[in-house]
Amino acid sequence: MASSQCCANPPSLNPVYGKGHVAEDFGGLKAYITGSPEYKLAIILASDVFGFEAPNLRYLADKVSASGFYVVVPDFLHGDPITPEIAKNSRDEWLKKHGTDKAFEEAKPIIEALKNIGISAIGAAGFCWGAKVVVELAKYDYITAAVLLHPSRVTHDDIGDVKCPISILGAETDHITPPEMIKQFGEILSSKPEVDSHVKIFPGVVHGWSLRYDVKDKTAAEKAEEAHKDMLNWFVKYIK
Repeated sequence: MASSQCCANPPSLNPVYGKGHVAEDFGGLKAYITGSPEYKLAIILASDVFGFEAPNLRYLADKVSASGFYVVVPDFLHGDPITPEIAKNSRDEWLKKHGTDKAFEEAKPIIEALKNIGISAIGAAGFCWGAKVVVELAKYDYITAAVLLHPSRVTHDDIGDVKCPISILGAETDHITPPEMIKQFGEILSSKPEVDSHVKIFPGVVHGWSLRYDVKDKTAAEKAEEAHKDMLNWFVKYIK
């Protein structure tokens, strides 16, 4: 994750934002939870490097829950999201401390906790850093469907190993996973007829557009909403 795009437009974090609640321990992690387990269908949202207290992420979680999903946003960063100072001076050290491989392992007990409360189907979406966590889950039978939004550190081999329906939403201006790479992901998935897939490149947006947008900017908000709609449509189609 060499580009500064991953750390651009940092949100003003808010630990009490959202219609849901924060559970101190859900599957071993603190998590923002919204919706009812009575829905029997769940979505896990894996944040970018700014973590689970980002208002736009919680807004999205609430929106997903309103469509009939129990939504869990785990604190995979353990209360230590990246800050502008860390991004400038010690980003590599921060990334070593917060490996996506560790988050992948931590996601397994969360999935088990969901099953233990009666959830019958689980989807997962990941943003930037979180997309790497989700693509790892998609290689096994942990989830029923996946969505990657402006992914970071996802490789061709990762995509080749995906086993569940996956949607990849990329940005026209992205130095981390540029459109050419997104298209290559699509080619790999096209060679796997057993895996339903959807790949889309959004024109006029930059890496991070689906979460780190200014809500007062109508155009930016509309482009983010389009990505949210695509994500939700994918889950409605496959998480049943």
